[in-house]
Amino acid sequence: MRKLCLVGLALALCGFLGGCKPQRTARGSMSSGHETRGYQMGDPVKTGPLVYTVLDTEWFDQIGDSAAPRLPRNHFLSVRISVTNTGSLTSGIPPLTIMDSQHVTYAEISDVKDLPEWLGYIRTVKPAETLHGSILFDVPTGNYGLKVVDDAEPENQSSALIQMPLELVRP
Repeated sequence: MRKLCLVGLALALCGFLGGCKPQRTARGSMSSGHETRGYQMGDPVKTGPLVYTVLDTEWFDQIGDSAAPRLPRNHFLSVRISVTNTGSLTSGIPPLTIMDSQHVTYAEISDVKDLPEWLGYIRTVKPAETLHGSILFDVPTGNYGLKVVDDAEPENQSSALIQMPLELVRP
């Protein structure tokens, strides 16, 4: 009986110590939370009941009319996405972030005017419904990954990173 208790204690200790190690994410960075898987633009990416697809990106030096344009601190990055709810309940689409190659994150802009097809900041999607639209970031020019998450509580969220390579179009 004593040997059985010692074996059980050793197994519990191994499980505890293994659970304390930081995890490697799919991008190779260290993380103390859940694993974030990496995907490419155009791939449908499922996180919980939500399926995200990054359709296109576009860079702007300003948005709005030329008489009173909105100017960015860096550059505006518009990300056109679609989000489908595969669940049986209405789901919220959480605010999204992007991450650069140095793992610096940037939040989407919450007060956007004059961006065609802006998805909005507070948004929900009904079961079997798909929303299409654009979200906006103010960031330095570069390669980014869009971090997409489901609407679960933060400790239970699943997430993924969709790579968005830099593509500048010259006239």
